[in-house]
Amino acid sequence: MKKPASFRVLLLTSALAATSVTLAMPASAHHGWSWAEAKEVAMDATITAISLNPPHPELTVTDAEGNEWVIELGNPGRTTRAGFVDGVAKAGDTVTILGNRSLDPAERVMKAVRITLAGTNYDFYPERIDA
Repeated sequence: MKKPASFRVLLLTSALAATSVTLAMPASAHHGWSWAEAKEVAMDATITAISLNPPHPELTVTDAEGNEWVIELGNPGRTTRAGFVDGVAKAGDTVTILGNRSLDPAERVMKAVRITLAGTNYDFYPERIDA
């Protein structure tokens, strides 16, 4: 039995809407600052992995307690302008991260405004650094 045209349109529209929502979720996951605490915190950590790829470069680090964190840097342009380019850091380097933690305490994610490595500051969002 053939379904009426209106049913097929409704089914197609529903499928497209569900796909749009699903695809948009990862893209909006951590863009902007609304997902992060307002208060900046500092953390000393050791780099375990580096990715300078879009949409936002990030570090994977281990803190003093052995917890693994994902540290989001600025967008690729900001990260490059800050001087944090390929070869500046490597796994095993110790860094101090100044940034804003996720609002979700179970999520070990931080948006960095500054990374300090070997006495050099790499400021991704200098306008956000509390004086």
